[in-house]
Amino acid sequence: MIRFILSSLGGVFSWIVTALFFVALTIGGIFYMYSRNLPSHEQLAQYTPKTISRIYSGEGRLIDEFAQERRIFVPIQDIPDIVKEAFVSAEDQNFYIHKGYDAQGMVAALYAAVKSGGRDMRGASTITQQVMKNFLLDGSRSAERKIKELILASRVEQALSKDRILELYLNEIFLGQNSYGVAAAAQTYFNKPLTALTISEAAYLAALPKKPAELHPVRNYEEARLRRNYVLRRLFEDGHITKAQMEAEQATELRSVQRGDYETFRQALPPRDYFTDEIRRQLSKSFGQDEFFGGGLTIRATVDPKLQRQAAKALQEALEKYDRGQGVWRGTGVRIAADKLGDAAGWRAALAAVPTDKAPRDVEGWHVAVVLELTDKEARIGIEGVDEDADGHWIPANDVTWARKRLADGKLGPRAKRASDLVDVGDVVLVRAVTKDEDGSFLRWSLRQVPVVGGAFVAMDVHTGRVLAMQGGFSYQASVFNRATQAMRQPGSNFKPFVYAAALDSGFSPETIVVDAPIEVDTPQGLWRPKNASNKYYGPTPLRTGLEQSRNLMTVRIAQEVGMDVVAGYAERFGVYDPMGQFLANSLGSQETTMYKLISAYAMFANGGQRVEPTLVDRVQDRWGRTIYRHDATTTCPDCGNPDLSAGLGPRVRSDREQVINAITAYQMISLMEGAVKRGTGTGVNLPVPVAGKTGTTNDAKDVWFTGFTSNIVASCYMGYDQPRTLGPGAYGGTLCVPVFNEFMQEAVKDYGGAAFKVPPGGYWQKYNRFTGEKLPDDATGDFVQAEYLREGQEMRSLGQIVDGGFAMGENLPLFAQGETDTDTTAVTTSTGEQRVIPKKATFGSLSAGGLY
Repeated sequence: MIRFILSSLGGVFSWIVTALFFVALTIGGIFYMYSRNLPSHEQLAQYTPKTISRIYSGEGRLIDEFAQERRIFVPIQDIPDIVKEAFVSAEDQNFYIHKGYDAQGMVAALYAAVKSGGRDMRGASTITQQVMKNFLLDGSRSAERKIKELILASRVEQALSKDRILELYLNEIFLGQNSYGVAAAAQTYFNKPLTALTISEAAYLAALPKKPAELHPVRNYEEARLRRNYVLRRLFEDGHITKAQMEAEQATELRSVQRGDYETFRQALPPRDYFTDEIRRQLSKSFGQDEFFGGGLTIRATVDPKLQRQAAKALQEALEKYDRGQGVWRGTGVRIAADKLGDAAGWRAALAAVPTDKAPRDVEGWHVAVVLELTDKEARIGIEGVDEDADGHWIPANDVTWARKRLADGKLGPRAKRASDLVDVGDVVLVRAVTKDEDGSFLRWSLRQVPVVGGAFVAMDVHTGRVLAMQGGFSYQASVFNRATQAMRQPGSNFKPFVYAAALDSGFSPETIVVDAPIEVDTPQGLWRPKNASNKYYGPTPLRTGLEQSRNLMTVRIAQEVGMDVVAGYAERFGVYDPMGQFLANSLGSQETTMYKLISAYAMFANGGQRVEPTLVDRVQDRWGRTIYRHDATTTCPDCGNPDLSAGLGPRVRSDREQVINAITAYQMISLMEGAVKRGTGTGVNLPVPVAGKTGTTNDAKDVWFTGFTSNIVASCYMGYDQPRTLGPGAYGGTLCVPVFNEFMQEAVKDYGGAAFKVPPGGYWQKYNRFTGEKLPDDATGDFVQAEYLREGQEMRSLGQIVDGGFAMGENLPLFAQGETDTDTTAVTTSTGEQRVIPKKATFGSLSAGGLY
């Protein structure tokens, strides 16, 4: 019997051993089969995660950041112990002792699943396995992926240290709210660096990997708090904190940015604007989208924050002034339902949900508001971010009398007399506080609206091409379209300096006499008859006066005499066009270009004719701090390292820049444009330093311009509708854009100064009568005297020359006929009894001329 029992036990044992052998053989075969063609774990040693690219101002202040995955990579030695301990306790208690997988944990998880009938499916992945899943495998839930994960985890444990594995994990893990890695999550949830986290905050972050979307600190507050407390208990059980610390931290509220307990990180940054978005556009093209959004680039921008604010303010005020002058109320077009207006919490939440393209928040001094009540004359409003007071906030009747509301049939209603004529209860509106100029005290709230008219403003250093300010429209949040770099517009007379520069290099002098008389050009489209803005003809006139007074007919004759091929060559050399069409109308600026190109070309006049490439970026560094781009790479400073430089002596800077035009020609153009500012079309400029510039107004005033410069800064303004249409009578570069330039430059010269423009060597001075072109003696004085700086032989080549461009004098056309006006317009009386000036219908000649004034 005993022998039978022993024999039976032996047989069972043999079967068990055989079964175990085949099980082991099968498992081994499975692992062998899946171990082939696995991703190489060695790439983890060269891991470079996607990280945030950041833009800094010249002062070193962070002004914007871009990322596909918000990640801030932090080396393991810089991650606080409490953060590491919290994640290890929550995710992988045996991390520091296992070999990549935790067999005990796997058995426990299997037992729990069987015991609960599949309801308790707890995870058993180690931190190492999670690194494999995130880096080398897909996220599918399958037996095949789990086997591969185990194989790779055991291999990685042999190749990398525990600290390196933990570093990869803590920087890669997704923790919700587009935050990848613990540093970005600390910023997102608490607006703190890792070193400033409390124990409970570190515990909350460690609670997130399992299900970040379901542990939101507002929507799922109680579940999030309980999970945080679980991690705190695990920290205590693992000996990382004391029981007293655990109990104290568990008793605290779960405070977060999302609940409003901390300011958001984004609130500490200025609103995104046209400048940083243009950097994004340009560098994405230069380095590629992936590198820009994930390469962790450090970008030093050229922007001057003070001048950027001033540029935005000057342009916004001009656009709004023009828009209010049209007297049409549009509002935001957004309404809030009546059931949300009963309490402040309801309408404040509704206002917060209004998108920024409908109600921008980036216009200084403007607030988003909702109409809560209408009285006989006034409207009571609730204002986003402004506390209610005892009397409430009101829009008075005298604030709305400037506007008329467009009716359902498209016609304009009568001028508003009370707030209810423009707004209804529930309307979302934009408001700003009106204050006294004397002491800044509050007067009233005033309705505002985003202008329909567009515009742009750019300021640049004339010597380096560093863009100091760029405002591509009224509000970036209302419209991201950058009119400074993306809008193709006719420059009109703003282009004329390039025609005159070509003439001066072709033998003309500033006092060359050019005929100002009618022109006829027979084209396939019909007879082209360009006109001067005044509709007058002035006969033989010095070239200087032609630019100062922006005479179209003189410009066309000069272009014809010099040759449009030569003019086009100059325009292309300056970078205004590429290529330029060789049509006479283009000499008046009828071909479209961008402000960014035009202002760069003007900078070359201002700096003596040297090529300057515009840039928004001084330097770009990669994630390791290596400089991969420098704008001034060709510039050297031999004295910058000299500690014995004499007091008051600046270091020498050498640059190997191309001379685009003759330096004397550049100075002559500066002198001509100084005349345009002193007594021509740009007379509204009023600065304490020498300034030069040129206006531009296209036909029917569809675009108006002014580009001007001091010895240090060039700035350009343009205004016009995005879908070009007339700006109306009285709209000129001198009336709309010169004030913007003036307001901006008044502040700019305080920091950047300005001096007399540098006179290049090699020329000589000669006085002339600026009205007749007559040569004057050196001792001549008076308002009619103009000193010109000439090249040797330039005067002789142009002496006695009268330029008509080969056109007939126009004797078959009437000159300034009786009854015609300077503006060529008609005055009418409207139905409301007001006087309005109506321009005459455009002809082919005026329509295709490009620029008038």
